[in-house]
Amino acid sequence: MDHILELQEVSKAYRRSDFKLDKVSFRLPYGAIMGFVGENGAGKTTTIDCILNTIRKDEGNILLFGKEMRDEDKELRENIGVVYDGDNFPGYLNPAQLSDIMGGLYKQWDNGLFLDYLKRFRLPPKKKIKTYSRGMTMKLAIAAALAHHPKLLILDEATSGLDPVMREEILEVFLEFIEEEEHSILLSSHITSDLEKIADYITFIHEGRIILTASKNELAYEYGIMRCKESQFKEMDKEDVVAYRKRDFQTDVLTADAKKAERKYRDVVIDRVSIDEIMVMLVKGERL
Repeated sequence: MDHILELQEVSKAYRRSDFKLDKVSFRLPYGAIMGFVGENGAGKTTTIDCILNTIRKDEGNILLFGKEMRDEDKELRENIGVVYDGDNFPGYLNPAQLSDIMGGLYKQWDNGLFLDYLKRFRLPPKKKIKTYSRGMTMKLAIAAALAHHPKLLILDEATSGLDPVMREEILEVFLEFIEEEEHSILLSSHITSDLEKIADYITFIHEGRIILTASKNELAYEYGIMRCKESQFKEMDKEDVVAYRKRDFQTDVLTADAKKAERKYRDVVIDRVSIDEIMVMLVKGERL
């Protein structure tokens, strides 16, 4: 079994909404971090909710550790740590009280490890959670997610709203987590600079559909943007164009093989591309 998480053509529709997940498929290997990227409303949180079985998918299969998770599968849930964007715990609790509650929910709950993370994150264990800043509450949620020794972390915008120093601190924790070969992370984030630092794979979702999954190295070293004139664009082979955007006097063309394009189109300027630029091209650009 090579993948800790696998989605096979997962679909979910809502009666009172035009939005739907449309045959979402991707696979997360063991020992890897996957960045899950898309604009607001693209379907990231809905996909995560389907993975966690907090909403029912309409079609498709979701395999966690090679198995479909049912409501009664407590053992599978023990091996998943979850952090949502927003309030993860009641504000009237303090971390010490939270630990008591979590110890009743998880057989693998490790209070000593939880206290170690509180100390590392400089979180006072006796103060009520409602007095914490946003950064502190996110650190607390991550500490709680890690303290029951999961193998898979699922994080929905876990670094959003944090200052750069806090984000760097949390990214270090994530990298430490996947030093274990059986551990993996699915990280939904708008902050693509974080993903460029730690992700092994990037999956792009747009309007409920997966539009691209690739390794970060492939995106960083093989993809590029060709800056060309209209006449140059018209002469390009379709196979070299992933997406394109026309501007006033220039057409930007996303290609999946920049080195090949450099050999083939010698008069065209080709720039390396960031994850942000790829997402914009895929979402705002057109296809041939």
